[in-house]
Amino acid sequence: MVGEKDKCRYNQDQAWADSINFVQIVLALKHLKAVNKYFWKYRYRFIAGIFFVILSNYFQVLAPEITGYVVNKLQEMLPGAKPVAHSVREHDGLVNWFIGWVNTMNFGKLVVVCSVTILLLALARGVLMFFMRQTIIVMSRHIEYDQKNEVYSHYQKLDAGFYKTHNTGDLMNRMTEDVSRVRMYTGPAIMYLINLVSLISLCVVNMFRKDVHLSLIVLAPLPILAVTIYIVNTVIHKKSEKVQGLLSDLTTNAQESYSGIRVIKSFVQEKAMLGFFSANSEAYRKNAVSLAKVEAVYFPSMTLMIGLSTLITVLVGGQMALRDPERNIGLIVEFVMYINMLTFPVSAIGSVASMMQRAAASQKRLNEFLQTEPVIQDAPAATATPLKGDIVFNNVSFTYTNTGIKALRHFNLEVKEGQKVLLLGKTGSGKTTVAQLLLRFYDADEGSITVGGVPLQKMKVQQLREQISYVPQDVFLFSDTIGNNIGFGLQEAASQELLEQSARYASVDNEIKRLEKGYETMVGERGVTLSGGQKQRVSIARALVKDSPVLVFDDCLSAVDARTENEIINNLYRFLHQKTAILITHRIFTALNFDQVIVLEEGTIIEKGTHEELLLLNGYYAELYRLQVSNERGEA
Repeated sequence: MVGEKDKCRYNQDQAWADSINFVQIVLALKHLKAVNKYFWKYRYRFIAGIFFVILSNYFQVLAPEITGYVVNKLQEMLPGAKPVAHSVREHDGLVNWFIGWVNTMNFGKLVVVCSVTILLLALARGVLMFFMRQTIIVMSRHIEYDQKNEVYSHYQKLDAGFYKTHNTGDLMNRMTEDVSRVRMYTGPAIMYLINLVSLISLCVVNMFRKDVHLSLIVLAPLPILAVTIYIVNTVIHKKSEKVQGLLSDLTTNAQESYSGIRVIKSFVQEKAMLGFFSANSEAYRKNAVSLAKVEAVYFPSMTLMIGLSTLITVLVGGQMALRDPERNIGLIVEFVMYINMLTFPVSAIGSVASMMQRAAASQKRLNEFLQTEPVIQDAPAATATPLKGDIVFNNVSFTYTNTGIKALRHFNLEVKEGQKVLLLGKTGSGKTTVAQLLLRFYDADEGSITVGGVPLQKMKVQQLREQISYVPQDVFLFSDTIGNNIGFGLQEAASQELLEQSARYASVDNEIKRLEKGYETMVGERGVTLSGGQKQRVSIARALVKDSPVLVFDDCLSAVDARTENEIINNLYRFLHQKTAILITHRIFTALNFDQVIVLEEGTIIEKGTHEELLLLNGYYAELYRLQVSNERGEA
């Protein structure tokens, strides 16, 4: 009794699990609705492709009817044979016209004409298949191009907080591997799907038109095939998502290893990193092989079902012919040809389903990002406001959501237009956060930031950043020439004179000119061919060339020597005339006369004033100044 209850409960659980799996498959395919807009965009190519597929298959299914007609004619020529009776409705209209044309010919001429006709039908189908691929497959390449642009464009819109919580390798994998798998859906999968639907429909219609009883028997294995597809698809969908996730992890691992290769080598951790990569690679391999094994079930299953259908056709048709000598033997030949025609489309059901499942899993991953709205956006009433007037931080507090670190606490600062402000503090005191809030990489949790009395949220983000020259703490140079890196922030190409002038202000012009190709020198990935100090100075030149009204320098002289530092500061003193500038650092610049010096600690201002006022205060600033002067004298 207990066993019966357990069995009943198991059946209920299994049914519930199957229903959940079916829902999951349907939901997964819903993710592919995101690409429907591309089908509409290229609708003329798509419609033309469908037309070529259907017409190609229509010509293909005419061959068995003509062949069956020739076999029947041969049957009639046998001694004692009677004319094979057939209805006009058994044949296609075009075939009926053809039969009427060749019916009066002698048998030899009829066979030649029918053979040439079948050859011409095959040639016509080949031409149509060419146009089919030129429309649908080329359409999928256009969609791939558009989708990659869409993903990349959306990546550009996402805010800095997004990139703190997502790996570069994963972002790259979604735009390459996932988009490629979606292309397999918009191209081959769609083409094969239309092909198999149209060919199966045409074959089944012709088969039922000829003999309903024989058709039902021959097609009986197909429901078993449908159940097999359903079961395997469920497994494929789950495994595809897991494989894609593991591939993203593998890409991230590789990308980080390449970027940090100098650190890996300096700490002699090549073996450890190889082991870590091998472990990730092995996990990906196992799951990819497991997925391939599941997909491999399709092909023998298709072959088995098609083989059974062919055997059934010959067996049942042969018995019918033996019982009824006047039976249409050509019909059996036609059915065998139809079954053979169905071999590819029916076997393609598995690969099409697999491609669709993989594409659905990939599109789901893409949708996760494409449906992510950037936190930093232009307000509906935002305007392109000139950056003039005082910069005011009013009771600003900010916490990084990904770490929970409270970077600023009730921060208040007023920077008059044209003032030079030194923002000083230990690591983690909140200095960089001030710059990032001013550039609207983030929005403050509390308080407000205004420029000329206008809140940052009422300014267009693009115009705001165009009017601020920013030198980040983490210098980044592109794999391009030095000249292009310096002129990166300009809307138009900068003149050579302007590039050199900015480089002179940054005290790097002479070093650039000593290079073999000068400003045309390629700097390599992230500026790897330059020293740390050179990269910082090129980054400073990139900010100066914009000639913005507001400049923010975030600890941009940490990799230069004292002499070069003083030279750059003196140059900046001339360049920054009548410009608003905020210099963020952990050391004191005595060569530049600052209007304000702000000392931060744990997101709060602990000291504020001019250089002389803070020395008289005899606090943190004075102590740091005395220590710095002492060190400089010691080095001298």
